[in-house]
Amino acid sequence: MGTKITPYVSSDDEAKKNQVERMFDGIAHRYDFLNHFFSLGIDVLWRKTCIRILRKESPAKLLDVATGTADFAIEAVRMGLDVHVSGVDISAGMLDVGRKKVAARGWNDRIELIQADSVRLPFNDGHFDAYTVAFGVRNFENLQGGLQDMRRVLKPGGLGLVLEFSKPRVFPIKQVFGLYFKHIMPTVGRWVSKDPAAYTYLPESVDAFPEGQDFLEEMRKAGYVDLKARPLTGGIATVYIGRNPQTA
Repeated sequence: MGTKITPYVSSDDEAKKNQVERMFDGIAHRYDFLNHFFSLGIDVLWRKTCIRILRKESPAKLLDVATGTADFAIEAVRMGLDVHVSGVDISAGMLDVGRKKVAARGWNDRIELIQADSVRLPFNDGHFDAYTVAFGVRNFENLQGGLQDMRRVLKPGGLGLVLEFSKPRVFPIKQVFGLYFKHIMPTVGRWVSKDPAAYTYLPESVDAFPEGQDFLEEMRKAGYVDLKARPLTGGIATVYIGRNPQTA
């Protein structure tokens, strides 16, 4: 899996998940603004694409892992999915922001937010019809462990859907993306979030992520079938799709 990328340099070998939790707790108050600003709003369109895929599945119970401030969960309900969403995240600060957003829309009966780790999900086997992870899987300390536990809580035949940044390959998107992602974004992020490491970690974590066929192979090793990868916006992001096998 290569070198482990962490937000901070830690002298006591602090676990990646603890560093990620600390980082997101620190930037939670500015996260929504920075997220939409840096993506130029395209992240909203990417989420809509994922929700259209989910709509074909008609899930009654949806798990949103690394839910953050609940953007994906809220968008799923807003777009008319007849679904109950359980959103989990390791950052209490992000979840606090998310709960306020959910309550402001009057959707506490449709969306629940729980602090939990992706490798120890507090749900029974086969509980969900589908799960989503939007821009969070690269933060997993144990990628295989997370993929396996998310599959555990899927019903037989259930859908796993991962939306993640990837590295565009074609001119000029590759060059523009590299400049923006590795230089402009970290500089502005430091100014606004007051965390020098958070928006330096982002491009480093994208560089280290096993994208494309490599990530599909990770899903295959975790037991998924019917694997697909769908690049978005010239390859800036990719939707990965896999299923929990049907039982015999």
